[in-house]
Amino acid sequence: MIVFDLHCTGGHRFEGWFGSSSDFEDQRSRGLLACPSCGSAEVSKAPMAPAVPAKGNRRQEVLPPETAPQQLANTPLPPKVQKALKALAKAQADALKNSTWVGDKFAEETRKMHYGERDEAPIHGQASLAEAKALIEEGVPVAPLPFPVAPPEKLN
Repeated sequence: MIVFDLHCTGGHRFEGWFGSSSDFEDQRSRGLLACPSCGSAEVSKAPMAPAVPAKGNRRQEVLPPETAPQQLANTPLPPKVQKALKALAKAQADALKNSTWVGDKFAEETRKMHYGERDEAPIHGQASLAEAKALIEEGVPVAPLPFPVAPPEKLN
């Protein structure tokens, strides 16, 4: 098995395990890979440091428990932050109930509404950073969602 650091066009970084480098390329070319955060199928290898094992005749330094770095991932968030995140997640979920997923046609559909080429309606989807900047420069009212949203067809 080989592990690769991967990233999507949305900037999310994650790792994937493959039987070989050619297995990764095969799965990517067939569209079998997707970002676990946003569902984007545009996945590529991210730069990563090679895993080079230490020489057999060298000892590995082990830090005593009192000097080992603290695990931030295991530190619970303060209750006020947890409450705020839950409220934000609920507000987003409520907003998305009345919104239509338009996928990668988000920029196109938003422009149509802005210029009166289609009826206004709440929509959500995906846009590249360049598309989002262009929409803002045109005066099209858009905003990112606080939490990533996977496309409906990518949900389990």
